[in-house]
Amino acid sequence: MNFDPASLTYNDAGLVPAIAQDAASGEVLMMAWMNLDAVTQTLATGRVTYWSRSRSALWIKGETSGHIQKLIEFRVDCDRDCLLLKIEQTGPACHTNRRSCFYTVVEDSAETVVMAPLGD
Repeated sequence: MNFDPASLTYNDAGLVPAIAQDAASGEVLMMAWMNLDAVTQTLATGRVTYWSRSRSALWIKGETSGHIQKLIEFRVDCDRDCLLLKIEQTGPACHTNRRSCFYTVVEDSAETVVMAPLGD
């Protein structure tokens, strides 16, 4: 059966959440948004492409930073409204220069940063 990116359930803004997970370690690295064009381009090129809500433009991960995401596996959830991208990450995934965007732990109503930026 052929995959049709238009078969996904996009929100009212035409976006679907995409979770980037390290294909080798299973570590969750980040979450971003994709639109139909980003999904289509990612599948065509193997370079993960997102939709930047702040710039209102396609964003090829690593295009300016060099922190590229190579698509290893593309998964669709059961409701077709969320994506799991198993990727090979070059450099940090987070714009804060951390390996993962999920570096803050909340416990007992307190926040603790558990991951320093790379190079610190």
